[in-house]
Amino acid sequence: MSETLQKPATVEQAVDLGLRADEFEMIKEILGRTPNFTETAIYSVMWSEHCSYKNSILWLKTLPKDGPHMLVKAGEENAGLVDIGDGMGCVFKIESHNHPSALEPYQGAATGVGGINRDIFTMGARPIAQLNSLRFGNIERDRTKWLVKGVVKGIGDYGNAFGIPIVGGEVAFDDSYNTNPLVNAFSAGTIDTKKMISATAKGPGNPVFIVGSSTGKDGIAGAAFASKDITEDSASDLPSVQVGDPFMEKLLLEATMELSETDAIVGMQDMGAAGITCSTCEMSAAGDVGMEIDLDKVPTRQLNMLPYEILLSESQERMLVVVQKGKEQIVKEIFDKWDLHAEEIGVVTDTKRIRYYMDGEQVGDVPAESLVLGGGAPQYEREYSEPAYYQEFKKFDINTIEQPESLKVVADALIAMPNIASKRWVYEQYDSMVGTRTMTTNVPSDAGVVNIKGTNKALAMTVDCNSRYVNADPEVGTMIAVAEAARNIACSGAEPSAITNCLNFGNPYNPESYWQFVGAIKGMSAACLKFNTPVTGGNVSFYNQSVINGVEVPVFPTPTIGMIGILENKNKLMSLDFKDKGDLIFLVGNYKEDISSSEYLSNYHDVKASPAPYFDLDEEFEVHQVVKELIQADRINAAHDVADGGLYVSLVEMSFPRSLGFDIVTDSEIREDAFLFGEGQGRVVVTVSEDQEDLFLEHMVNSKVNFTLLGHVTKGKLVVDDDHYGFVNEAKEIYNNALGSMLEN
Repeated sequence: MSETLQKPATVEQAVDLGLRADEFEMIKEILGRTPNFTETAIYSVMWSEHCSYKNSILWLKTLPKDGPHMLVKAGEENAGLVDIGDGMGCVFKIESHNHPSALEPYQGAATGVGGINRDIFTMGARPIAQLNSLRFGNIERDRTKWLVKGVVKGIGDYGNAFGIPIVGGEVAFDDSYNTNPLVNAFSAGTIDTKKMISATAKGPGNPVFIVGSSTGKDGIAGAAFASKDITEDSASDLPSVQVGDPFMEKLLLEATMELSETDAIVGMQDMGAAGITCSTCEMSAAGDVGMEIDLDKVPTRQLNMLPYEILLSESQERMLVVVQKGKEQIVKEIFDKWDLHAEEIGVVTDTKRIRYYMDGEQVGDVPAESLVLGGGAPQYEREYSEPAYYQEFKKFDINTIEQPESLKVVADALIAMPNIASKRWVYEQYDSMVGTRTMTTNVPSDAGVVNIKGTNKALAMTVDCNSRYVNADPEVGTMIAVAEAARNIACSGAEPSAITNCLNFGNPYNPESYWQFVGAIKGMSAACLKFNTPVTGGNVSFYNQSVINGVEVPVFPTPTIGMIGILENKNKLMSLDFKDKGDLIFLVGNYKEDISSSEYLSNYHDVKASPAPYFDLDEEFEVHQVVKELIQADRINAAHDVADGGLYVSLVEMSFPRSLGFDIVTDSEIREDAFLFGEGQGRVVVTVSEDQEDLFLEHMVNSKVNFTLLGHVTKGKLVVDDDHYGFVNEAKEIYNNALGSMLEN
């Protein structure tokens, strides 16, 4: 072991590791001495933005955390836990793996899937479904195609081999993501609420085990890597990208599930960001205890690994387990059965300090509380200022846009655009049926719905965010993201329960980027309070940008919302597809002459400067309530929200599953392009059979929610204002094949 690693570190070394000079002084004050290199490296990862949320925690604390189903609140454990009744709970969370995926898309995305699933089963829950939210740059660029193919294959290969279905998600493209894609992975699992495993260390004298895979040099300082800009030199950071093994993770899952049935566990935590460092410090701080850890007992893949390399490695498929003293053999036998490491590497102490040893020599001694989120880690309130573009966008006037002569040409162009066209090229690489729980593979619905076997219930889940809206107006755009998630849940027939978030933004030291972040938090709070969907936790990912010729170019602000809903009666699952020729088509909700921030305006007319689309939170809420009532009362036979691409896209998406068409009439009081392609919020298309028409009308009149008869379902023609827009199978051909053609061309 190099003696220089045990010498007092220098401020230059601290800065090279990602700390600020003033933070190095803070560490010296905490320790009462100058830290050595290993200790400085420990603080560098634990005080990184990725682990400490030092630039976001003060605003995150303002998010609503209380709700009717909450069992574990944000920050209390590895993931949130909500009550789904009958003694069962749902553990769910979303996290980013953006920076690794930008450099090595396959492993970056694969290990993102592995990490989020470990967060779920470390709590004793069995993962039952996954979603993902992906953002890429211009699809015509070769690098974008390389990233898309690598990310999708990484997600598919890991998830398929691990055996958890991917039941939904979203994929979007914009030039702002050209260098820095976003890869946000969501996982949900079910649990007997009495058997939850806590990420807390307790009981001085209890042994500490590392279980799972060996520790290697992959992923060293990955947390610090994720807390800085991507530049032209970032390729040299490839060791910061972890390497995943889904088959090892499957073994780890089954061993953990078996272990959870014993009384041997005191606490357990996934080794994700910052590896052994994070799990030892966080578990100790949570239990107000300390640990002594022998690093030479950690199974390693490479010889002669240095202490800081072992501590900072983010090798995958590993967990830290605190075991009841005297029950070590139970743990060893279970993990030996599954052919996994289970090595005793330390002991819980009453010192509140973490002491690390190598070959009998102490290499680090740090107080646990000083390293963790909400403890001694710094908390900053950054300056923020409104960017000039915000007021400029508000000046947009719809009258400056000339309505195209042929709206059929527009319609065909829209359904072929990468943000709207079918994502089948992506999802066909995912296994949605493994586990035989997915209810929406062949029954298309606005949310992914998963059967809870042995009950009459199901879980609905979705991930949503239109980052163009958020860029135009962070507060309104984020309210829309929450509202769209709730709308998707409602259209499936379920009741929204809670959210998790993945907050993807630029550099927090940039006042304009931070203004976007603050606006998003305010909008999220308002919408979550309205829908009674508290925030259970999630992930903040700053530094999503490129540095080009010395200038920072941030991605669109992207606060991805993952939402869980409870379908009390799975027989009430509502699908989005037209059912029968002659069914009436109604639009529930208000509409305005508005094309702001629409796909039509931005990518057909190439006008990027406009405000967020029309949105009213109270109207939105009322629409959701009446849609849920209509589903419960069996008044409708299809429901689909109006979102990207506007009403026309919603109608053709309802047409495709059964190859049925529509004949509708637009409102002569507003522009036809706005009626068809505008993306004003708070609208749902529903269909009503002839025998339910009177009861539907009675219900809607009593509800006081605006509704409009659009027309009826046809055998296959697409007709708008008596103009023939073609046949459904022609449109389906365009819609289904556009994305694949762009990626393979």
